[in-house]
Amino acid sequence: MSISLDEAVELTRTGDVWVFRGRSVPDRAIQSITNSPVNHVGMAVVLDDMPPLMWHAELGRSLPDLWSGTHQRGVQLHDLRDAVCVWANRYGQRAWLRQLDPPADGEMERAVLRTIARLDGTPFPSTAQLAWRWVRGRVPSLPRRRLSALALPGRPAPRPAPATDGSPASPASPANPGSPANPGSPGSPGSPAPHGNSSTHANSSTSGNPTGSAGERDRALETAYCAEVVAVTYEAMGLLPAGRRPNWYDPGRFWSGDDLGLAADARLGAEIEVRVPPR
Repeated sequence: MSISLDEAVELTRTGDVWVFRGRSVPDRAIQSITNSPVNHVGMAVVLDDMPPLMWHAELGRSLPDLWSGTHQRGVQLHDLRDAVCVWANRYGQRAWLRQLDPPADGEMERAVLRTIARLDGTPFPSTAQLAWRWVRGRVPSLPRRRLSALALPGRPAPRPAPATDGSPASPASPANPGSPANPGSPGSPGSPAPHGNSSTHANSSTSGNPTGSAGERDRALETAYCAEVVAVTYEAMGLLPAGRRPNWYDPGRFWSGDDLGLAADARLGAEIEVRVPPR
């Protein structure tokens, strides 16, 4: 299925996700680093009589941030139509819309505004930071008691602490990076392959380890990648489980080939390709 940009803007609601796929070298690098069929994700924010907005993070500053009123890099709130046109025409991206069902309620919308107030303006990570964060998000932390039990050279090993829980599970092995050269609409020949593989998702509950409260995780986001922004916002809305590291998420987690495991019986619909007119 494909619809025009005008139809998509009219259709979109708060919590809907927009995913993008490009063919430039940076786009391919992000797809490879994150083992994802897409390289960018944003979330629609549609409130009262305001025009639909796009909540996302990007390196560019071509559009004014509607929260701060300035042009800035990093986490931004843009006019949705303008943002999609920039990503399609300037960055050469294809766009898809996935709708949240059931729609976000008033409390969820208030949580979105609180998250925007916290995260707007957070810098975008460098490519090296992005790669390291993606790896860290999938490797379980070594518990402190396991660290204290390690023997140091020339010293006897300390007495092991009493076991209070099981040892951490092995990290999931990501699938080989790479994606089709000529993606089509989802479900058709040449469309982006599903994100990851069965081994990636079998350990999803252990690869994202708790790192404290939501506020602590927000403060820890000295830089923020687009998927982390959407994930933290979804968590604040009560749609994702608390405790998972934000850097466990990448754009491919929001593609239909992956299972986010949304709470409250929520689901994201199939991808709808959006036809963006040239400018």
